[in-house]
This record gives sequence, structure tokens and C-alpha cells, in this order.
Amino acid sequence: MPASDPPPGALRSYGRIKARPIKPRQAGLLDSLLPRLQIPEGAVDPSALAPEARAVWLEIGFGGGEHMAAQAARHPDVLVLGAEPFLNGMASALRHIDEQGLQNIRLRAGDARQLLIDLPDGCLARVFILFPDPWPKTRHKKRRLIQAETVAELARVMAPGGRLRFATDWADYAAWTLERMLKAPAFRWTAERADDWRTPPADHVTTRYEEKRLGDCAPVFLEFERV
Repeated sequence: MPASDPPPGALRSYGRIKARPIKPRQAGLLDSLLPRLQIPEGAVDPSALAPEARAVWLEIGFGGGEHMAAQAARHPDVLVLGAEPFLNGMASALRHIDEQGLQNIRLRAGDARQLLIDLPDGCLARVFILFPDPWPKTRHKKRRLIQAETVAELARVMAPGGRLRFATDWADYAAWTLERMLKAPAFRWTAERADDWRTPPADHVTTRYEEKRLGDCAPVFLEFERV
């Protein structure tokens, strides 16, 4: 299933959508399981997707789906939404969902910014943005997911008291994100000491991608509260 296009007028915040050939089993899940979990295009009512859920969480760019699946398994009473344009990542996530028999995940194969637009006000209790594409070259920074417009949209869809977690192993992207989040009156940075951003949060799930340490610094974890 192809990834949806970015919102009108928006630059793509991700690169390629497919890399190596997808294994037959995972390709089968793209055909059989993804249609059952797919978040429909257009306006989305999370309460209609899972009326019994006590809260709705979102992971933007879930990569291979390890973190998303682990959080869903730990919190079966939470509806976990995931958006990912990379087809290989979507296939990997479907494998985790299928193997663990998870019933509380719904997926959007495409640009998370469009999903944010489609969501109603104040519907999200938690948002995870973990190791997004850093676009390290100066001329490409306009493609980074974290922009003032995206921060404003996150503020709209998050409920008061909701938590947003951003993680990166690129020092410049950590500084970039902190600068833009601190300018947003809707968010409060929760850190009180250096260990709060240097140490993984207690409920963090380390993924294989994170272990590769592809950035230029140790992972930085920034946690914000919707005020």
C-alpha cells in the first residue's frame, strides 16, 4: 500500500519509502492484516476505532514497530496509533503485531502530518517521536518533522496533561527541537536535571535502530507536557 502524500504545500519529512525486498510473509501481512488495521483517510474519530480504549497514543515514524508493539502490549487498554511512510518498516511492524496478537494498534501508511490534521482536538494523551530522520545538511533542515507548524498541530490534538517524547542521537536536532518546543506556550519541558534528558525514561523500549548509534551523540530524550 503506497504511502500517502504530505499535506498540500508541505515538504516531505522522510526519504525513500521502500528499500530491500519485503519477505513473503510480511508481504502477505501487508495484503491481509494492514487493511484491517488501516486508519481511514480523512477525518478520524479515535473513539470510533476503539470505543473501549481509556486513552489514545500516537507514535510518529515508528520504524520497524518494536517500540510501538511493546507499548501496545504493555497497555492493552490504550489505543495506539502509528504512522510510518517506509513500507519495509510497516511490514516489520505488522509482523510484531501478528506475532504478539495485538488488538489495540491502528496504522496509517503515510505522512504523520496528514494524520495529525485528520485527528480531532485534544484526543491524544501521549505522542512518541523517536529518532526521526535528522536531515543533518543545512539545506535540508526545512524537511525536518519538527517545525513550528507541526508543533502547533501537536498542541491542538493533545489533551491537557498529555506527554510528548522526542528522542534523537543528533545533537543539532535535539537543540533544534528544544528551541521550537520552548517557543510554544502550549508545552512545558519537564526536565529538572541533566539525567532527565541523558537517561532513557523508565518505560522506554530500545530498538535495533537506536542501538546502531548512527548519529553524532548519545541519545537525547526530551519530554514535554501539554499545559
